[in-house]
Amino acid sequence: MSEGVMRNSCSKGSSGVVEKQRKRLNQRQKARILLVFSVAFLAVIAILGVVLHDAAMVTDFSRKNIAPCLKYPFGTDWLGRNMFYRTLTGLSMSILIGVLAAGVSAVMALILGICAATLGKKVDSAISFAIDTVMGIPHILLLILISYAMGKGLKGVIAGVALTHWTSLARLIRGEVMQLRESEYIQIAGKLGLGKWEIAKKHIVPHVLPQFIVGLVLLFPHAILHESSITFLGFGLSTEQPAIGVILSESMRYLIMGKWWLAVFPGMMLVLTVVLFEKRRYSSSSASGSGKCSQIENSRRDCPVRDSSV
Repeated sequence: MSEGVMRNSCSKGSSGVVEKQRKRLNQRQKARILLVFSVAFLAVIAILGVVLHDAAMVTDFSRKNIAPCLKYPFGTDWLGRNMFYRTLTGLSMSILIGVLAAGVSAVMALILGICAATLGKKVDSAISFAIDTVMGIPHILLLILISYAMGKGLKGVIAGVALTHWTSLARLIRGEVMQLRESEYIQIAGKLGLGKWEIAKKHIVPHVLPQFIVGLVLLFPHAILHESSITFLGFGLSTEQPAIGVILSESMRYLIMGKWWLAVFPGMMLVLTVVLFEKRRYSSSSASGSGKCSQIENSRRDCPVRDSSV
């Protein structure tokens, strides 16, 4: 009788685990599909922006301030420039700046996080102090200061974004590596004569690579938003470049005249780009959460079997 009850409970537990594993796979598939769609969307925008760069700069006063229509989906501005072309070109520039700045910032976080956890207390204290200092200053203020000190423009924006967004990821990697270095195989590798850099290259970096990739993806929308913000405030790209921040800044003086399309469509495209990666973030977190639940269920399922054997 007890054996039958135990078999029924085990079968119910296994069916529940299978069902949760299916949900986990579905969430992973959705996350992968969303990631592929997001990357494809960004690639298309970036390519179109480069191709349409010259067309976005063409002025024609005979078609100025035209409201959105079939011929001009985003309308035209006060110089007769096609706002659809300008928006794609500006968003393309923001994407390229975001990718470059996020990549530099993520690499800085990876290097400094590993160094803080492996090179002793003095290095750890110095890097932790730098992290606390950067995080203690408001992002937008530090961005403006760095961009202005670097002469603004493309170089100043990339340097400002890269030097202000590495702290959270560096702290995460530092904590992960500090836990990892207590593992048996890391200690055995050290006793076998491997140096700190060899251990970091062969054992630590492959382990923290998933965190690095996720951090890189999450840094990207922040880089785009902050680039647009400081450009909008006048401390970023020059007004000659059709960046999203420049477009939004120039459109402010025409909103009171009823030219709403000059700001609405560029702003919507910017928000859409950021939301795509926020969706990817929540999909990834839910998928990882379901994975933890399945592991808990596996451990619970094994308990009755052990009790029955006793």
